[in-house]
Parts: sequence; structure tokens; C-alpha cells
Amino acid sequence: MFKEKNIHPMLLSEIPFNFSDDYLYEIKFDGIRAIIYVSPKSITIKSRNNTDLTHLFPELSGIKDLVTKNTIFDGEIVLLEKGKPEFSSLQKRLRIKNKDKINTESINNPVTFVVFDILYLNKSLINKKLIQRKKILDKFKDTEYFVKSKTFSDGKNLFKSIQNLGLEGIVAKEKTSLYYPNTRTKEWIKLKNIKQDYFYIGGIIKNKMSYSLLLGEFHNNKLYYVGKIKVNNKSDILNKVLKEKNTSNNFVNYSGYGNFIKPKFKIKINYLEKTKGNMLRHPFM
Repeated sequence: MFKEKNIHPMLLSEIPFNFSDDYLYEIKFDGIRAIIYVSPKSITIKSRNNTDLTHLFPELSGIKDLVTKNTIFDGEIVLLEKGKPEFSSLQKRLRIKNKDKINTESINNPVTFVVFDILYLNKSLINKKLIQRKKILDKFKDTEYFVKSKTFSDGKNLFKSIQNLGLEGIVAKEKTSLYYPNTRTKEWIKLKNIKQDYFYIGGIIKNKMSYSLLLGEFHNNKLYYVGKIKVNNKSDILNKVLKEKNTSNNFVNYSGYGNFIKPKFKIKINYLEKTKGNMLRHPFM
């Protein structure tokens, strides 16, 4: 069917960036990167690491009806709730193994494939410029399960908009970029919408070569665990925490191990978002 059946997607770099007219800008959707190999008779969905996901998302089988030739798409599988990607719900879909439950979820909580590139149309397109590939991609119609990623020329205003909406970030792609499988280049750059907040330290865990701080926040005078973060062994905050007397567990929703302290220290944490369970995703200092 395809000469190229095991493509690993082109990767995004995270480097300092100045907005430029040489780039196109797209919303960065919080989902699962996927390469879809499709013909009028078959479809195969592969993850970034080349894991076959086809059986998990039967609702995407209709993409076969959109093509007349062997085609390879690159994009993001997202699960939208109230118009926004909900990654934790998508993760639940990934863990389902029962075929009947998979089919039920495909109806009750369907995913959408947000497609932003086309790599093959009866022949390889990876040596064509991005703007040329986008023109080819534009010929495919949007459906409820297959939606083309919209491009913008004004990256600054797009980034301000996604900050206001609380979305993950944007991607800047050089208009003339070719497609380099499994490679990070300065031609595709991600700009994350990083959030900041202060959280209490309610305990500490000793790892083999480092420490992790247990983080929490108060609701109705009760301390709720929101996640943990590794700290440098020489950090000032670690030295302060290690000098504190141990107490009983102050978290109302954490039953794991650790050395607990009175929650009096607050530290500023960067993070991508909070999950539905109020846990921090990708926290860092």
C-alpha cells in the first residue's frame, strides 16, 4: 500500500523565538500526535512512537471516505469538551481495552483528528515546502471528525488569544520548511502558554538522587494535594524544608508516602494546566 509505513513525525523545538512574517502560526492542540495512513479501503493510525492506535478510535474510520488515493496525514487526535481539548478524558480513552466499551465511547465521547500536514498523496510530499503541502491539504473537506488546523499570519495576537482562552499554546512553522521526520529543527517551534501560581509545600520525598516537594493548595481551610516537583539538592527551599519538624499528613487527598511538614512555605510554580481532578500538568520551577 505505502512505501513509507513507519514515519515518525517531525518534532517541535522549544527555543527563544521572535515573531516573524516568515512563519505561519497554528493553535497547539492538547492531544495525541498521530500519523494516519489512509486509502479508500483502509486506515491505520500510528502514534508518535509508532504504536498502532487504530482500534481505539473507530470514529475516525470515516476518513477513508475523504480520500481517493493512498494518503498520509499528520495531526493531533483531540477530545473536545465544551469546545476545548480535554487531555485527561483522552487519556481515559487510551486505557480502554474492551471492544464494546471502545465502541460506546466512540459514540458518547468521540475524538476529532485535527490535521495540519499531508506527507503523501500517491507519492511522497515531504520535500515540498510547507505552504505547498498546505495548499494540497486544503483540497480535503472538513467533517465532524476530520478538521484542518487553521493557520494565522499574526502570531502575537494569536498567542494573546490562546492565553485568554486558556489553551495550551501555539506553533510557529516556517513557510518554506520541508518535512523532516523524527527531527527537531528551528523551523517548527512551540510557544507554550505557561501558567504560574503559588502553592504550599506539605511534604517531601527522598528519591535516589534528588528530592521531590509535595505541593498543595487550600480549599475551605483544607489542604489538597495538587502534584509534586523535583528540586535541586542545593536549592534554598529544600534546605528550609529539611530543617522542619515532621508532622502527620496534612493533605486530605494524598495517601502516598513522604515526610510531611506544616504547610507554611509557599513557592511559585510554572505549569501547563490543571486537570479535571485539579492536578498540575508538567509543573516546573
